Amino acid sequence: MSLHTPPARFGGEVRATAVLAAPLVAGHFATGLIGFVDSVIAGRHGTATLAAVSVGTAMFWLPMMIPMGTLMALPPSVSQLDGAGRRDAIAPLFRQSLWLALALGLLLFAFLSLATMALAPMGIDESIRPGARDFLHGIRWGVPALTLYYAMRYLSDGLHWTLPTMLLGFGGLLLLVPLGWAFAFGRFGLPEMGAGGLGLASALMMWAQATAFAAYLARSKRFAPLGLFARFDPPRWPPIRELLRTGLPIGVTVAMEGGLFIVTALLIGRLGQVEAAAHQIAINVASLCFMIPFGLAEATTVRVGHALGAGGGREGVRRATYAGLALVLGTQAFSALVLVLGHDAIVAVYTADAAVAALATSLLLFAAAFQFPDGIQVLSAGALRGLKDTRVPMLLAAFAYWGVGMAIGAWLGLGLGHGPRGMWIGLIAGLVVAALLMAARFLRTSGRLPRTAQ
Repeated sequence: MSLHTPPARFGGEVRATAVLAAPLVAGHFATGLIGFVDSVIAGRHGTATLAAVSVGTAMFWLPMMIPMGTLMALPPSVSQLDGAGRRDAIAPLFRQSLWLALALGLLLFAFLSLATMALAPMGIDESIRPGARDFLHGIRWGVPALTLYYAMRYLSDGLHWTLPTMLLGFGGLLLLVPLGWAFAFGRFGLPEMGAGGLGLASALMMWAQATAFAAYLARSKRFAPLGLFARFDPPRWPPIRELLRTGLPIGVTVAMEGGLFIVTALLIGRLGQVEAAAHQIAINVASLCFMIPFGLAEATTVRVGHALGAGGGREGVRRATYAGLALVLGTQAFSALVLVLGHDAIVAVYTADAAVAALATSLLLFAAAFQFPDGIQVLSAGALRGLKDTRVPMLLAAFAYWGVGMAIGAWLGLGLGHGPRGMWIGLIAGLVVAALLMAARFLRTSGRLPRTAQ
């Protein structure tokens, strides 16, 4: 923390970040619980279904992270406009972001339609392939809705209004539970579809969330002065190009980190059903834990962008970042403690298969080990997004996650035969290096700003 930051002002920043982040964390946690619901229903349906959902989820989220990350250019852009008092420019930018989101969604739909042909060349176990293919064929129908939902959500987040993210996240969860159960097991006259039913249920939930968010933005008095849907704007290349210039490196960075975990899942899928199912349990729990620092990082992006737009200078930017860091360190300590003390009980919720449970419990201890570096790297990356510093962090992420994390994981897990445990050691190594590099980059970038407001 800067010695020039009065404790009272820092405490106020911590409170402001916490208030902004709480609905984001809750909304992300609800999103994470969607994966939990899919995994639990799949696990109760059978080990083969759980393994198929593991591989299918990995193949869905790996490409999905690029449009999701690209649209993350919207919160800092909106928050800087808001901080600078240029609210009249927000609606035109938002309308262009919807065109970008739709284009990205349609591209991803086409990609997922072809991705199932890669299951055999990737070496995925033959018993897993049919369920993974059915899952992808079902969930792909929700992709355009999901990208549009992210554009609307990031607009709201950038304006310091994060409650809809929480409410719609839990609303989608409440819809998915009965849909997933009915489609997977064949209830209420529906055919039993297993993993494919879970994919289709997820797609229906995505359309419900996007429709509800659009209706809220159109009717809400909070957003009425902005005129978000006041007129129809055709696609305009200059603002879309600016969003892509800032957002594509974010998308690649997010994909680099998420891809490390996802490709790890796909490589473990080559080892068999038990290994794939155990990894799915452990990575799902770790993903739930990650929702907390991820939400805090998004709130920090908005606070940093607002401080920069308002002319807060180096002190304002660093105060916003260190407030987020203080919250992340506390929440990561709690998550690590829960994983260390409760790993057996957590795994028992997912499966009764003794072999799967034994491996999954050991992997959760590895997850506990990377809580602190994971929190630090995502918070630092969020602060850099607030400064619109995205290109160099993309390169740092590529080196940390793939040059270090994947290399070590593949060497230990596949080369030396340590299996999933070796792959998870690689995850830890990649996150540690990313935390060091991202934190150093933030200090360097923020150090170039004038010390105080001009």
